[in-house]
Amino acid sequence: MASKIRLFIDTPLTLGQTLELSEAQSHYLCNVMKLKLDDIFLGFDGTSGEYEVQIIKQNKKHIEIKVLQKQRNFISSPDVWLIFAPVKKDQTDFIIQKSVELGVSKLIPAITRYTISDKTKTERFVAQSIEAAEQCRRLDVPEVERAKSLSEILSNWDSSRRLYYMDESRTGTPVREAFSQAPAPIAILVGPEGGFSEDELKHLRQQDFATGVTLGPRILRAETAVVSALSCWQALSGDWVNYKEQI
Repeated sequence: MASKIRLFIDTPLTLGQTLELSEAQSHYLCNVMKLKLDDIFLGFDGTSGEYEVQIIKQNKKHIEIKVLQKQRNFISSPDVWLIFAPVKKDQTDFIIQKSVELGVSKLIPAITRYTISDKTKTERFVAQSIEAAEQCRRLDVPEVERAKSLSEILSNWDSSRRLYYMDESRTGTPVREAFSQAPAPIAILVGPEGGFSEDELKHLRQQDFATGVTLGPRILRAETAVVSALSCWQALSGDWVNYKEQI
C-alpha cells in the first residue's frame, strides 16, 4: 500500500537527493496515510518523472526524504486548456478533478454574464488540481490561472490556439466533426448554468479563432459538458488515440 501513495513535490527531484517536506505534506504522509520511518512512497515533481522516495528522518512536524530510484520518465499531458465558468462549489470541484484526470494542461476560470459564483479561490483550485494529479498518476500538474472575465480572455487570445466553445443553441459544428482534426494546442470553453448570453455567443461567433461545437440534442449541465467535451476530444485527437502504442 505504501508504495502506491503518490505525492507531488514542488522541487526538482534527482537520484540520491535528500530534502525536508513541508509541515502539511509531512502531516498528510504520517498522520493521514500512516507512513513511518523507512517507508517508501512515490514522488513526482511535474518536470522529470516519478521516483521511489523513502522517509529517512521523522519528527513531530517534518519528515526528511531521500530519492531512491526513478520509476517512470516524464511524459507531459497534451496542450489543451479548459476555460470554464465556475458553478456551485461541489460541481466546480468536480470540473477541476475530472478535467485534470482528462489531461488538461491549463485551467482558466471565466466570469460570464450568468456565472453563478464570481468568488473564485485560486488556491483551492490549485490544491484540487494537485490532489487529482496525484490520484490519477499524471506526471505533471496543470497550471491554474486567476479568474478573468470572458471578454478579457478573448481580447488577449493567441489566435494560433484554436478555441472550441460549447454552443448550447445547437447551431455549432457536431462534436465528432469539430474534434476529428483538432490536434493540440487547443482550448475548450464551457459556459455556466444558464449558458452564454446572446451577446457572448455573438462575440464568440465573430472570432476567427473560435469554433462553436454542439454536444448533441440535449442540454447538458456545465460539469457534464466539461467531461463530455474533453472525453470526445481525447478519443478523437488527444493522447487516448495512440495510448496502446505508448505502453
